[in-house]
Amino acid sequence: MNTIDGHDLSMALRRGVDDFLAMPTHALFIGLIYPLVGVVLATVAFGLEILPLVFPLAAGFALIGPFAAIGLYELSRRREQGLSTEWALAFANLTRPAAGALTGMGMLLTAIFVSWLVAAQGLYWALYGDAEPASLLDFARDVFLTPRGWALIIVGNLIGFAFSLVVLAISVVSVPMLVDRNIDLATAIETSLAAFRRNPRILTAWGFIVAGLLVLGSLPLFAGLAVVMPILGHATWHLYRRVVPA
Repeated sequence: MNTIDGHDLSMALRRGVDDFLAMPTHALFIGLIYPLVGVVLATVAFGLEILPLVFPLAAGFALIGPFAAIGLYELSRRREQGLSTEWALAFANLTRPAAGALTGMGMLLTAIFVSWLVAAQGLYWALYGDAEPASLLDFARDVFLTPRGWALIIVGNLIGFAFSLVVLAISVVSVPMLVDRNIDLATAIETSLAAFRRNPRILTAWGFIVAGLLVLGSLPLFAGLAVVMPILGHATWHLYRRVVPA
């Protein structure tokens, strides 16, 4: 297990951008999934009058991002080995012996995502009861201008940070490792946790970088995620290469 520093983070981002520029059509094809799903989630939330869950849905979608990026990891792996990077090969890893472990990781991250939504809804009920917001404007005014709204923001973000930290620790190495090697899920997660224990500050900083870029990509109706997500997916692959010795 390698110890990394800030230079490794910047290197990973540079190589992520390089992969994206070298494979823009492939990366965009996969990356467009994310903004489309984000818009759909927001639309469903508004339509079902569960406005308080719009932000948790958008923010919590990043919790399953590591699994959703497996195609990007595979493209980066193939490019570094000089193999074909046609988008049709992005999910070739799903036919390997580690496919079952990848499926298990996907189910685990989905369970964490659902738990986050339950926690977010529970916090809203604790502060607001079961009353639904009259409108988006009324809800925004209440959130930003009242003490209970401030409590919703502060406590909600603290809960979200805890969930994000757990996902970061168990997935930052494990998911790309499952794409790279035929290992079981427990070994992959143990390796990821070991990497996090060895590099807690740097990998936490990486988590903040990812969160910040996802926020920026989400601002124009999630459209920016079509670029941000592929770059972060490729960059995560290169960070994994720096952390885990070949």
